[in-house]
Amino acid sequence: MPDSNLSLVGNLILNLERYVRLSADDRSALENLKSSPLCEAKARSDIVREGQKPTVVRLVTSGWACRYKDLPDGRRQIVGFFIPGDFCDLNVYILQQMDHSIGAITPVTYLAIPPDVMEKLTTTRPRVGQALLWHQLVESSVQREWLLNIGQRSALERLGHLFVELYLRCRAVGMARGMTLDFPLTQNDLAEATGVTPVHLNRTLQEVRRQGLIELRGKKLTILDLEQLKQMSLFNENYLHLDHEGRQLDAND
Repeated sequence: MPDSNLSLVGNLILNLERYVRLSADDRSALENLKSSPLCEAKARSDIVREGQKPTVVRLVTSGWACRYKDLPDGRRQIVGFFIPGDFCDLNVYILQQMDHSIGAITPVTYLAIPPDVMEKLTTTRPRVGQALLWHQLVESSVQREWLLNIGQRSALERLGHLFVELYLRCRAVGMARGMTLDFPLTQNDLAEATGVTPVHLNRTLQEVRRQGLIELRGKKLTILDLEQLKQMSLFNENYLHLDHEGRQLDAND
């Protein structure tokens, strides 16, 4: 298991400071989450399955994971991606059973945070609680955008939209180097996230490449023309709420 205690919650802090500037005490309280058990999941394994009882709040600290639903015949729909700094549902522990599954795409490490720890954090650090609320609202906003993708955007628009979204999310937590980021998703993952067949996904990916908008090679994605990719996919980034909406609550220290 990686020994990266100093960075376990770093991406979470970057995530929350997209909305509001935290105080030193706020950040220290978030650092205390590192005392929770650090767990690991192998690539392409399930972290938690639909039907199981959720007992902890999971914070991804390394690797990529996904939220998905599947059918009895094996068909699967990916309905969300998790990168370091993301919670796999903040309040899921109040449910009697999981209504979806969380799967590791790469090897994943995550903090298994007891519910009482999260409740104490949000009670004693109200600014952190407010930032977490914004974080949850953005997750809901992303789900609405994904529903719009499936219902109205073409396959080309869906794929381009997903590339832009993942690039912006990774850039916000320091996971992009210029216009390039590590990109472990397979074509099958992309097909399951965009609701098309693998064959159609392959053709669509070739079209995005042909237009000179992206390069995907060696598990690295490079955005070659971000503005044109946004235009092609009808991308409006307002749903990600990246513009420091909670500035009125900013800490002074």
